[in-house]
Amino acid sequence: MDTSGLAGLDQRIAGCRACPRLVAWREEVARTKRAAFADWTYWGRPVPGFGPQDARLLIVGLAPAAHGGNRTGRMFTGDRSGDVLYQALYDVGLASQPTAVCADDGLELRGVRVTSPVHCAPPANKPTPTERDTCRPWLVQELELLRPTLRAVVVLGAFGWQAALPAFDRAGWTVPRPRPAFAHGAKVTLHAPDGPDLDLFGCFHVSQRNTFTGRLTPEMLRDVLRTAAGAAGLPTRQRR
Repeated sequence: MDTSGLAGLDQRIAGCRACPRLVAWREEVARTKRAAFADWTYWGRPVPGFGPQDARLLIVGLAPAAHGGNRTGRMFTGDRSGDVLYQALYDVGLASQPTAVCADDGLELRGVRVTSPVHCAPPANKPTPTERDTCRPWLVQELELLRPTLRAVVVLGAFGWQAALPAFDRAGWTVPRPRPAFAHGAKVTLHAPDGPDLDLFGCFHVSQRNTFTGRLTPEMLRDVLRTAAGAAGLPTRQRR
């Protein structure tokens, strides 16, 4: 696998300025900050994927949070959604620690990479269809570079599911027609004419709306992660 290619891709993503509305928003947030983070120097740029370059399992979210990834420069780091995700990854044995506070906190993922179809924090957490489509080539390139090792994907939420399906298609897997609908616990196998198949799993997003209301519980999240890790050939802990 061309590991330098994925590292280079991350650098190019971090320098992207393709979407004027997102550029203006992420930089405005970085200037004005939140009072609780007044002493932080915000990242204020697109947030690349995070995790090993030979990952067997990929987790696809929506977009960085304004005061999470947009502040720390790492996916799902520094916000409550990330707290839920990384705690679950730690619980099942796929992360070295249960917390993600900043980009240099020592967190390591085991066989897992985390990314999103939109790499800039959007206003109200809602990227436009045009912004989603403009950002898609980054995900396509990431998938192409991960193809030699990637065996399973967990997509968090309906937006990520709808945004990622065309990227899988362009990266070399065959997406069924009509396109499969998102559902928590959904599983779809994407066949590849020239390589291993890819197992795609749906999971409710780890947003506060879902976790605070109980729509997504820690056990539900752990169950999806364990199932997907098994499909990817990754060992997990069964219980903590």
